[in-house]
Amino acid sequence: MGVDRELPTPEAYDLLELTRDLVTAELAPRAAADEESGRFPREVFRTLGRAGLLGLPYPEECGGGQPYEVYLQVVEELAAGWLAVGLGVSVHTLACFPTAAYGSAEQRERLLPDLLGGDLLGAYCLSEPHSGSDAAALTTKAFHDGGAYTINGTKAWITHGGHADFYTVFARTGADKSRGISCFHVPAGTDGVRAAPPEKKMGLRSSPTAQMHFDDVLVPEGDRIGAEGQGFPIALSALDGGRLGIAACAVGVAQAALDTAVSYARERRQFGQRIADFQGLRFMLADMATGVAAARALYLAAARRRDAGRPYGPEAAMAKLFATDTAMRVATDAVQVLGGYGYVTDFPAERFLREAKVLQIVEGTNQVQRMVIGRHLAGPGK
Repeated sequence: MGVDRELPTPEAYDLLELTRDLVTAELAPRAAADEESGRFPREVFRTLGRAGLLGLPYPEECGGGQPYEVYLQVVEELAAGWLAVGLGVSVHTLACFPTAAYGSAEQRERLLPDLLGGDLLGAYCLSEPHSGSDAAALTTKAFHDGGAYTINGTKAWITHGGHADFYTVFARTGADKSRGISCFHVPAGTDGVRAAPPEKKMGLRSSPTAQMHFDDVLVPEGDRIGAEGQGFPIALSALDGGRLGIAACAVGVAQAALDTAVSYARERRQFGQRIADFQGLRFMLADMATGVAAARALYLAAARRRDAGRPYGPEAAMAKLFATDTAMRVATDAVQVLGGYGYVTDFPAERFLREAKVLQIVEGTNQVQRMVIGRHLAGPGK
């Protein structure tokens, strides 16, 4: 069932229609098989780039010019068809954001056309084996000497690790916990950049996740993004937008799970009638649909604040928290609606359940989102 969307311009409706056509023709038919085999659909991102869907939230000269609320609804549609692709677009946007927002004019001119055109796929390297939620505790170091930096350290849980063409890397350049971190653009082919074997995950198997090792990686000073020591604010700013991307992905998965449950309930007959005609099941579907609609409204409200230039960090945390918890609840209920068929891989409900779980973890666990929201509500302490 298509979502009845309210979009700001006729062009936005065309973009969503293009996205749905791509999902129907190229993503949905292969998602289950590639997920089962763990095949990463690298060529899909080139297709999306050539269709202009990777540069949407960036300036018009970079092929974008769309508000964040439109970009996020594109991500939602992609995730509904195949989460690995929707999440991949969100992560790629996260990796490009520092260059677009904090890079010099020379860096933007030199890097952004390829970054947003689909030929180069990005990865975002902030988390480490011992500093996930506490990102400011990272230990990867970048030593400055003679117009270049030498990076040493290991990053963990890196989406597209080993497949990306560039890595946006956060490394320590000073002793201060939060003000001693800098951001770097590191091409994948740089000597010393090495991926560990991919993680074996419960779900999202066609999206590679791996540790990345940086061993004496030499990065020219001109590939540092922003000022030295500015990396942590850059990372946090990027994550606010990234959390909205995950919220949109979660709504996409939840919508797909709801559509599967509704379709099955209309067709399945028990005791001489459709199971959709039983009040108990109708109430379950009603709660699922209400949760999906509320999650969509929440992430769009936060996106509109971002588009208006207003602070939106707490709202992004709320959207990520609510949308991903909703996706988990809706996916669980979808399995229940399908009964035994919901538990087998012949139907997509069990995949949606496995995919929903990871969305409660990535881009800051939902416990971290509660900390962000609670800190905002409590205000500064004495």
